[in-house]
Amino acid sequence: MRRREFLKDTGLSMVSLPFAASRSALFGAVPYKIKTSCNMYSFNKLITEGGWSLAKAIEFCGELGFDAVDPTGYYFTTYPEVPSDREIYATKHTAFVNGMAISGTGIRNDFALPDQEERAKQIDFAKRWIEVAAKLDAPVIRLFAGNKIPDGHDITEVKKWIVDCLHPCIEFGKEHGVIITLQNHFDALKSMEDVKSVLDQIDSPWFGLNLDIGSLRLGDPYQQIDALVPYARTWQIKESVYQNNVAEPTDINKLFTIIKNRGYRGFVPLETLPPSDPRDRLKSFLQEIEAAIEK
Repeated sequence: MRRREFLKDTGLSMVSLPFAASRSALFGAVPYKIKTSCNMYSFNKLITEGGWSLAKAIEFCGELGFDAVDPTGYYFTTYPEVPSDREIYATKHTAFVNGMAISGTGIRNDFALPDQEERAKQIDFAKRWIEVAAKLDAPVIRLFAGNKIPDGHDITEVKKWIVDCLHPCIEFGKEHGVIITLQNHFDALKSMEDVKSVLDQIDSPWFGLNLDIGSLRLGDPYQQIDALVPYARTWQIKESVYQNNVAEPTDINKLFTIIKNRGYRGFVPLETLPPSDPRDRLKSFLQEIEAAIEK
């Protein structure tokens, strides 16, 4: 995308952005700037079974020193229906008074449904939560591609559905100041090539990738991460990656060398999963990541 087209699409101008020489000057061609965030899915078991509230999890992250939190939509009390403004603003307030921004949010949608009317319902579902993201001041919302390739259909057809569903979401996100990110989740889109082919079909500064390092399971994850960083607008940094579908501990230093060398700027939400207990693991995981950022 040329600079003039980018400025027009984002609503910026030469007057408002006099020193931006190109799109690359806005997206990574300067030294990296990385801030930490915690994805609330780390607290999934505590919130759904352990009596914790979303507010308690946010406060816990503030005590650990995170720069931001990513309150997944699932943990609002009305999900999948949108929460009240009162609940939205209380969540934003809790993050703020604990010294943190809100780096994003996400929902569990499915754009790989064979019925067009059902896909339209999923678009409407996403739009309602884009409005929630805007009220949270969340810069991004992550969406899934879809659960699986339905019987009787192929990947080419499903990718078209996904792209067709993403377009109206992106336009709606642009109207509300929210970037739409597609999370690679080893679902309907299993390979990096399939994920990348969808990303390459959509040219908008209001769209990008939620780079889930634990869902690159075919091949070398570090090579694939390196190839995908330019698309990344947010992340899920996990304790494990998969080499040829075999789990191994994430090499945090290697990962952040890639991220920094690619000039990424933005939040890097981390996420712990069972058997890790976030009350025990998050602090040390955050320290490992902060050390890797500073190297």
